[in-house]
Amino acid sequence: MPDLTADPLRWSVADLVGAFRAGTLSPVELLESSLSRIGDVDDEVHAYVQSTADLARQQAEAAAEAYRVGDAGPLAGVPVSVKDAFHLAGYPTTLGSLRHVGDVAEVDSGVVRRLRGAGAVFPGKTNVPEFCQSATTQNLLGPDTTNPWDTARTPGGSSGGAAASVASGTCTLAVGSDGGGSIRIPAAFTGLVGLKPTTDRCADEHGFRAFSPFCSPGPLAWRTDDARHLFSVLADESVVRGHPVRRRIAWCPRPERRPVDRDLADVLSTAVAGLSALGHRVEEVDLPTGGWMAGFGDQVIAEEYKRRGDLLTEPDQLTDYVRATLTAGRSVDDTALERARSAQVAHGVAVDAVFESHDMIVTPATAVPAFRLGERPTEVDGEPVDRLWGAFPFTTPFNVSGHPAMVVPVGLVEGMPVGLQLVAAAGHEADLLDTAEQLEEALDLQLWCRDLPAGDHRQIISPGGQAAMTSLQEDAF
Repeated sequence: MPDLTADPLRWSVADLVGAFRAGTLSPVELLESSLSRIGDVDDEVHAYVQSTADLARQQAEAAAEAYRVGDAGPLAGVPVSVKDAFHLAGYPTTLGSLRHVGDVAEVDSGVVRRLRGAGAVFPGKTNVPEFCQSATTQNLLGPDTTNPWDTARTPGGSSGGAAASVASGTCTLAVGSDGGGSIRIPAAFTGLVGLKPTTDRCADEHGFRAFSPFCSPGPLAWRTDDARHLFSVLADESVVRGHPVRRRIAWCPRPERRPVDRDLADVLSTAVAGLSALGHRVEEVDLPTGGWMAGFGDQVIAEEYKRRGDLLTEPDQLTDYVRATLTAGRSVDDTALERARSAQVAHGVAVDAVFESHDMIVTPATAVPAFRLGERPTEVDGEPVDRLWGAFPFTTPFNVSGHPAMVVPVGLVEGMPVGLQLVAAAGHEADLLDTAEQLEEALDLQLWCRDLPAGDHRQIISPGGQAAMTSLQEDAF
């Protein structure tokens, strides 16, 4: 049974669906709570770039009727925010760019079509960095998206708005996309569960394309079982919890010997000890992940130039980091691109080899907790790091290899949440979800961020706004 004293927006999907079926809670009532909460907090969080309240009210009414006649989908009545990289028919897909503010989608992309078919209710579309090209969430449309745990800090990116929408209590679930950590980094920074499925496991037909060899849609949620519900919809497959299995876990506390914040490392070590206590066989290893960068950068910037290089004709309409990415993409020739593709294949083979002796890989999700807006760290645990990758070097290797990876929150460092990353063999998302849920139950953290003060409802799109930008070397993801 749900805790009836808690905000229903923080109930589990299973409890919400049970309450809707029993008639003790209405999807319409829950939506109005969601919209009210957005009005209270989003002037401070800036999670949303587009209100879809009129559509959401229609969806909530339809969900209530579906429960009445016994024809409700698996997410009927559940508020799910939609990252503004997915096309929602009748609404703009801004992609975080001034150049696309007026581009109204004619049809739903595949992700949205699946969510709509499952009965989900869409309170709004969530903010992204321009063309999803940064691991923090800022663009020229308006203020930076902030972290609900501390609005002076970043929620990460590129699904930063998606994560902030859940962590600020405005919706139950969010759908994001992950081309280099863009679900898992925000999950770690905001105390959520985030899953990047195996490459090509979840389709987005007729959708926006970036990071194409590496990117996948996936869920952001308060808890693992909620992520399981959303993943099942995205994958067109019911994924249920399995019986407990003792797994062989390869634990790498410092992949590539990169530095990790000392307090964060201590929290992660405690969580990994918890995996051992649950009966899993944990072995500390060095991972063969050093080849990921050779397979990543040139493919990303070459695709950006191919798809969006024409935008350089009006450079003042672009963020600094997108302008730098597009400019750099000009110089990637066919030889360099083929070399990057070969490196990607070799990297995938190296990671596959780990699963010959282990069932799962575990690493830090990030090297640091969420940092202050615009202040990427240049030093971690006393060691210098570059501004581009230093804070979050541990997620992209598994985009390049294509393996499923997820983040589960495991504690706090100086009041900010931190996460552990779990990685499995291709197609084994169910193993990740089962192990994460087992750890989640053992830790029993109940990480809810502080209540934000009420504020006036904001004008959600403000194209004239100017956010602080940095160069590709400092900020592109």
